Amino acid sequence: MTQHETMKKGVASAIGAYLLWGILPIYWKLVADVPAQEVIAHRIVWSLLFMLAVVMLMNRKKQLYEEIRQLLAAPGKLLALIMGTVFITLNWSIFVWAVNDNRVIETSLGYYISPLVSILLGIIFFRERLSLGQTLAVILAACGVFYMTMHFGSVPWAAISLAVSFGLYGLCKKRAVLSPITSITLETLIVAPVALVYLFYLHDQGIGSFEGLSRTSLLLVGGGIVTPIPLLLFANSANRLSLTTLGFVQYVAPTISLLLGIFLYHETFTTVHAVSFALIWTALFVFSAANSKLFLRSEIAIQKFSMLLKDHI
Repeated sequence: MTQHETMKKGVASAIGAYLLWGILPIYWKLVADVPAQEVIAHRIVWSLLFMLAVVMLMNRKKQLYEEIRQLLAAPGKLLALIMGTVFITLNWSIFVWAVNDNRVIETSLGYYISPLVSILLGIIFFRERLSLGQTLAVILAACGVFYMTMHFGSVPWAAISLAVSFGLYGLCKKRAVLSPITSITLETLIVAPVALVYLFYLHDQGIGSFEGLSRTSLLLVGGGIVTPIPLLLFANSANRLSLTTLGFVQYVAPTISLLLGIFLYHETFTTVHAVSFALIWTALFVFSAANSKLFLRSEIAIQKFSMLLKDHI
């Protein structure tokens, strides 16, 4: 497979993941009467069962065992997997709580900030370099996010926590370098014991929300299906794309969430949101153009012209 084909598949996977993440607030609103920590516990347990079923149906047991063996022989990768699990669990918890606390627009702000975190981490840890066009796109996006943050009215801690935790999760995925199925299966397996203990405690106290085949119970089980699918797509894209590219595709999800917050849940949309939205989408356009052959040729021509000027000065 050529590098171009690899990138195309990576971008397609990333777009699929972020489209699904963008509409997930609708799903979590359906279980708004269930405490966020209980939703997360069910999400973990049912996701693990779903992933084990995927491993069995796709006959990936041998691959799973082999990758576990490789992990145990590489402490750095194992640590990256464990840390990634911590970050994504934290991210899930904050997201579900924020959505059910009528902070959908704040979650969109968090995921607008997150790509900038991913790009920064890519530069720091992988020495990824930005072209002139990509740098311009980053500056425009940063201006949009900064403008929205400064006019938010208070420090948006939920948004900042979402951005940092997801950015660090993406970094850990790049470090662990596991197949998507193995990665998601092990992530849920690591935290499943804690989730199970908590759910058994709730059941023993008679305060759990899971009751037979009720609507709420079925939705909690369904959470174990809607959770791994975008994570699988994300893991596939993380293995194929740079953190810089991955970061910019990520703007799909918060844009959908922002539109849901405005038009479906009637949260306030101000001039501040409009200005920030315009800056961020302009950045997306510039970033896309920066990866086109025409833009790359123009950039090379500008660099050559700059070098000629220096030689004659």
